[in-house]
Order: sequence, then C-alpha cells, then structure tokens
Amino acid sequence: MGLVRTQDELFDLPIGDNGEQEHVPRWLGSVLYGLFQGTTKLLFRYTVDHLERLRAFKGKSGVVLVSNHTSYLDVVFLYCTCHPDQWIRFIARDSLFEAGAGVAGFILARVGAFPIKRDTADLTAVKRAAKMLKRKEVVGIFPEGTRRGKGSKEPTLHAGAAMIAKMGKVPMLPATVREAENIKQKGRGVRFPRVSVDFGHPVELAWFDELPKDHRLEACTWFAMRECFALSQRIDATQVDMKELFPECPDYAEVADKIRAEHYGHVLEGAVR
Repeated sequence: MGLVRTQDELFDLPIGDNGEQEHVPRWLGSVLYGLFQGTTKLLFRYTVDHLERLRAFKGKSGVVLVSNHTSYLDVVFLYCTCHPDQWIRFIARDSLFEAGAGVAGFILARVGAFPIKRDTADLTAVKRAAKMLKRKEVVGIFPEGTRRGKGSKEPTLHAGAAMIAKMGKVPMLPATVREAENIKQKGRGVRFPRVSVDFGHPVELAWFDELPKDHRLEACTWFAMRECFALSQRIDATQVDMKELFPECPDYAEVADKIRAEHYGHVLEGAVR
C-alpha cells in the first residue's frame, strides 16, 4: 500500500497500475489534480498549446520534458496540463522532500516525483530517471537548477537533462509556462494573470553527434533550453539571447542554427508562434 511504503520504495516503482507489477498508487495525484485543475482554470484561465507534441509519446516512448523555470507554480501548471493521460515524474532537489517535517516528501513521492542532490553528480537519480524513461514514462526537469529571478542561486545550464535522455534513449521535449512568475512577486499581493502552457518540437541527441563528445550533452541541453525561451517569449529561437541568459556557458548558436534549419525547417517554415 502507498501509505505504508517508504519514499525510497516509491521512487523506484512505476507510476500507476500496469496490471502486472507493484506501482505508485494514483489516488493522491488524482485528488490533487482535481483540486488544482479547477482552481487554476477558474483563477488563471490557463490555456495549453501544442499538447499533441507530448501526447505523441504516450504508450510509445519515454521523453524528457524540459522547461525554463520562473516559479514553483510551473510544476502545478505542467502537472495539470499532462494529467491524467500522462504523469510527469519531476526531479526535485532533495531538500524539498524534508520540508514540512516530511509532509512534502510524503506528497511528492506519491505523485511520482523523486529527489536529486543539488550540485552533485547524483548517479542514483540519473539511473532512476533512465529506468522511468525505459518504462515509457515522462521525466520532468528544469535544467536551470533554480527559479530564474527568484531562487537563491544564479541559474546555470546543467547538462544532466541530456545525460538522462541519452541513458534512457529518448528525445527531449521543450516546454514553457508563461506568466506564472507574475502571480506572486516579492512585495506585492497575489495577482491573476492569464497563464499559458506551450510545448515545442522534440530534440534528438543524435543531431549533435558531429560535435566532440565532451560538448554533445551541453550543446543538446543548450539547444533545448533556447527552444524553451523562444516559446516563453513567443519569438524565433534564433532571436533568444543565450549569452545574456547563461553568460558562463559556451555559445552553441552556430551549430544550433544549422541543426535547427536541418531538422525543424519543414515544420517551422511559414509557422507563426
């Protein structure tokens, strides 16, 4: 039973009932979805664009869902968007599982999330994520590592998302949540902007094979995150200023533009975001 299992046991179980093996029970996730879905629709009138790009993986393949990160509510809106047809197994920093005297951990583990040790090469988390992907699950990652403009640390570009995708042998899918950061800003009351969620086109790691091995994962994550910011800002990816966003990261614009033209050209030609 989900109530008596330890967090570590739940981290390693598949989400939902597949009829053959033990699994993370869905009841708590479904209850929270019912509460959040109605509330967010009413208060923020949120909309979703291009959800079919995520649904295309259902039952066929796992996928690493990556997004820029401006608010804790990004998780709520992405969760509500994908549920109940697909569950996102979010990777969250390990300290969150200890918050509220362990209550947060109890909830997070039962909605499919699992921890990662911040600023370390956490192979346990990476291996868990790869197993989930091989079970055709969705793993959600915020490669910046913190909320931009709100976290205690400066956002940096972590290549772990691409590493997990490589180990799971699946693509990465860019996504964004617009306006969530404006719901609650420091020194201001709660506001109710119109929130929207958007999904981009899949990114394949094989596209970066011509680069030196020690640059492939970072370049792939850079590419995917540029797509996220393009979705967020409603501009073409070539217009995103990645040097400003990640000043310490190498600039992969030239190779990214070439790859994008080769693999996205037929779907982006004439498209209006």
